[in-house]
Amino acid sequence: MAATAALLPTSAAFAAGKPESRTADSATVEAFGRIADAVLNDRTSVLLDSRSADRKATKLDGKARLSAGLSKAEDTGLSSLKMRKSWLAALGEAYTDADTKTSVDKTTVKGDRATVRVTETTVLTYKKIRGDEPSTTGFTAHHELSFSLGKGGKWELTGIRPQDDGPGAINEPRTAVAATGSIDLNGSPASTRYPGSRNAKPKNLTPAKGGLDYKAMAAYAEKYWRNYNPAYRSFNVAGGDCTNFISQSLKAGGWKDVPGSDTSDYHKWWYSKANQSDSWVGANEWAWHTLSTKRAANLSNVYQMDVGDILQMDFDGDGSKDHSMITTYRSRMGVPYVTYHSTNTYRKSVASIIASYPGAIYYAYRT
Repeated sequence: MAATAALLPTSAAFAAGKPESRTADSATVEAFGRIADAVLNDRTSVLLDSRSADRKATKLDGKARLSAGLSKAEDTGLSSLKMRKSWLAALGEAYTDADTKTSVDKTTVKGDRATVRVTETTVLTYKKIRGDEPSTTGFTAHHELSFSLGKGGKWELTGIRPQDDGPGAINEPRTAVAATGSIDLNGSPASTRYPGSRNAKPKNLTPAKGGLDYKAMAAYAEKYWRNYNPAYRSFNVAGGDCTNFISQSLKAGGWKDVPGSDTSDYHKWWYSKANQSDSWVGANEWAWHTLSTKRAANLSNVYQMDVGDILQMDFDGDGSKDHSMITTYRSRMGVPYVTYHSTNTYRKSVASIIASYPGAIYYAYRT
């Protein structure tokens, strides 16, 4: 989901000057500003209660781009901001509209690197929930953007850092966990200590009438782990298919759609021929849906998982979940084995995953 923005080729980028320290011309400065404006507007839009905004940066003319690394980081950042939006809603706060404007303060170019300082001014309109909120809230924030020349002589935005002290702006991605009242939408991390099954209660894998069929969940996952079910869209290009795959498996075992018209409403969970809820395909959104509706509960240890249970990972500990897997087998020694999409994998032991990613944060769910 790489974002793109308008920027001039280097052939027209600079006024005369020494090669080691150039002065960007006005057209290039404007293009730098458009990239900053697109990224910051994307961040603000995610917080709005009135809509689920597409990334504005993807709608520009594509003469330049975010670097692959920063594009991934921004996608993660937007996910964390969606989480913040949910946390705010749990605390009784939401925004219905916003206006974000960006101005370029200083541009420095040295060789194939450029540093751009910008000022962001954002005003958000409060949603009247309690009725005594002020009309708006606003802030001014300063950012430093780093650019480098990519292939074809075009610029790539490689980094954006806040430059202010104190609490960050509301649209600045952060990793801190906020209080959510009685519901922790992020869930509780699970221990990876083996055996961890002391407090686990084995599932009854023979479904009661009208109950969930965990064997059916596993059978579905193990049937389609490599050859995708053509009845569903694949999201491998658009950020990964892992959560889409576990949603399919859960539905095969008896999870019912919770329909709605707003795809961003994490209380809903549904799939149609034309669209689907964010909670169907997004790792964080699936967790928010699952915990807020009590369709599943956190397990305290990953080794407590049984067939049909879900494992999620936060690879870098930034507070945003990156991957979802479903347990399709459990050994007699208490080791769960998971099956998943995006690096399509069949019955991989949880122990081997932990050994490969000992620094990751794990979340286990009893469905």
